[in-house]
Formats: sequence, structure tokens, C-alpha cells
Amino acid sequence: MSTLASMPALAPADWWTIAVAASCGVACGTPGVYLVLRRLSMLGDAISHAILPGLVIAFLLTGSRGVLPMLVGALVAGLATAAISSGVARLGRVPEDAALGVVFTSLFALGVLLLSLFARNVDLDAGCVLYGLIDAAALDTRPIFGMHVPRSLLVLAPCALINVTLLGLFSKELALSSFDPELATAMGFRAGIIHHALLAMIAATCVAAFEAVGSILVVAMLIVPGATASLLTTRLSRMLWIAAAVAVIGAVGGYLLAVRLNTSVAGAISIALGAQFTLALFGSPTQGLIPQAWRRAALTLRIRQEDLLADLYRTHEGSAPHDVRPPNPVAVVLLNLRGLVSAGATGPALTPRGLAYARAIIRGHRLWESFLAENLRLPTDHLHDPAHRIEHFIDAALRDELARTQSSDTDPQGKNIPR
Repeated sequence: MSTLASMPALAPADWWTIAVAASCGVACGTPGVYLVLRRLSMLGDAISHAILPGLVIAFLLTGSRGVLPMLVGALVAGLATAAISSGVARLGRVPEDAALGVVFTSLFALGVLLLSLFARNVDLDAGCVLYGLIDAAALDTRPIFGMHVPRSLLVLAPCALINVTLLGLFSKELALSSFDPELATAMGFRAGIIHHALLAMIAATCVAAFEAVGSILVVAMLIVPGATASLLTTRLSRMLWIAAAVAVIGAVGGYLLAVRLNTSVAGAISIALGAQFTLALFGSPTQGLIPQAWRRAALTLRIRQEDLLADLYRTHEGSAPHDVRPPNPVAVVLLNLRGLVSAGATGPALTPRGLAYARAIIRGHRLWESFLAENLRLPTDHLHDPAHRIEHFIDAALRDELARTQSSDTDPQGKNIPR
């Protein structure tokens, strides 16, 4: 609370800058989901390098370094990058990411060559023309209905609206062509046209955002929200909404962090986006590292408990092997807390509840052995290990189904199958 209290109040210019960053995040983050799914995450970085020949050619044709000719040249170069890389991947039968690497390095080298040959005395490169300075976005305004609106917001807000609208209207086509382009083609959809249209949308979005926020932040907003959303859900529709939310939260939180620390806005927003990705990487309920580790540990503990119950049952019925494993201390404690075993004179002993639980495990084990022997004709000495692994995942319904297929009350070793 003291940190928030010490933060200076935001001026109208601050809110305009946040709006610019949020609009850029939504415009880049929603189509960026498809880049992540299609493994084309570096397309934004490729476009940021490959626009240099477009800038040089635009200058040579117009003789001007104004914003409009530079943006047109950059847009043409960005679209050419997407189209050429896709063509190289298709015709050369190389992975899409490899094609991107070849194309953008080649175009960037072409831009350097053109610059050194025809414009060596002109201060012109991608960094200085389209570097972007989001901190000053609120200073370049246009009067709209009596308000001074940042010029970059007048570009990025419609861009975000158009992107969201197009992605919503063609969501089925984009999903089908992203996950199974062959099926999309067989169903009559032009998967290639859809792919090129998506790349054109992303190229136009990148170029539109470069001037306002800079290429580094564009690449971050293009990839990080989609990557974060992919960790939080597997449903495409939710992924798009989550990516947009991550982008907006990153824009707001990053700007507040920049104000608090008096540092770069673009850097702070990138840090905020990275922090959200890190939280999702470790804490996602489905794919997070911590929940996955917890589930693996819980499964290991459950298997050890059930192994101990099965050993105690075999001892109870007199079929335990001579080299029975010593009981796992952690498993004994947990089973005791669950009321499945009790302390006996010679070690842990099954309670009535534990006996019923263990009987179900052994029943599933021996039913599976019988199933393998009858249907796969496995030798008797090859039955125990696969049954031991699968017994922990056989539920009551599967046990009943296996029982209906059995013609004997004993397993292949002659041991009784518990009722």
C-alpha cells in the first residue's frame, strides 16, 4: 500500500500512453496466438529486420524520409517477407522457421547493400526511422471531437479492432488451417490463401506498431501473450481472450512500473509481459511446472501406497513372494492416516477398509494378467510386470468389463481372482 501511495498521480498524457500500449498489445497479441500455434514466433523479428530494403527503396523512389513513404516501404517489405518465406518453405520443402531465417537475413543484407550503394550519405536505417518511442506517443496528437488524441492511437486502435473482428469472423477457417491444412484443403478451404492472409495481417500490424512502440516491444507483444495463453488453456477461443487480457495487463502494469521506477516504458512493459509468462510457466493448473511436479509426486506416493497394500494383501492370503519389499515408511504413515493400515506386531497390517481397497487392486492386477494371456498370448512369466504397472489405473468400471470377458476364477498362475 505504501508503494501505491507513493506513486505520483497519472496525468491525461499517461492514460493516453497506456491506451496506445494496450491497443498495440491487443492488435499484436491476438494474431500472435496463431504464430505460436504455427511455430512462426520469430516472424515479427524477421519483419523488423527485413523492412530495411523497403525503407531504402522508398527513399530512392520518393527522395523523402517522411513518415508516410517510410511506412509504405516498410509495409511492402513486411508483406514481401511473409510471402517469400512462405513460398520458400513450400517450394523448397524446408521448415517455416528455417525459411524465415533465410529470407529475413537475405533481405536485411540487401537493405544494407542498397544503403551503402545509393544512400550512403543519408542517415537512414530501420533503427532510426522506425525505432519507436512510446514514452512520447502522447505528444504527437490530432484533434478529434475536441480532444487531442495521439496519432499512433488513431492507427493502433482501428488496427486492433480490425484484427479482432477478422479473427472472430474467420475463427473456424483459421483454426482448421492452423491445425490441419490438408483437411482444410479437402473441405474446400484455401488453406494457402488463409495462411498468406494471416501473415499479411501480422506484417501490416507490425509495421503499424513499429513507429509507435518500437520493434522490440512489438516482438514481445506479438509472442509473449500468445505463449502465455497457450500455457493456460488448450481451447483456441479462450486462448485469444487470454492473450488480449495478458497484453492489456502487461501494458498497464508495465507503464505503472515505469512511472514508479522512472525507467523505460517499453522495457517495463516487456518485463511485465515476461513476468506473466513466468507465472504461467510455473503456476498454470494444466501445464505449469509446479502443478506438474505436484501431480507427479502425488502419483508416486499413491503408487507406493497401493504397492504396499497389494504386498500386505498377498501376505494376508499367503501368496507373497519370499523377497517381498520392505514397506516404504512414508507410505505406511499415509496409509495409517487414511485408516487403511494399522500397526501390527510384525509390522503394518490391513484394516477392514484397507483389505477391501487392496482386494480391488489385486483383482484388477489378476484380471489384467488373464486378459493379456487370453488375448495377446503372452507367456506366463511376461504377465506380472505390465499388470503391475497398469493396476494403479484400473477403475471399478474397467474391472467389471474385464471380469465379463473372463471364463475362469483364477489368473494364469492359478491364483484366485478376488471377488
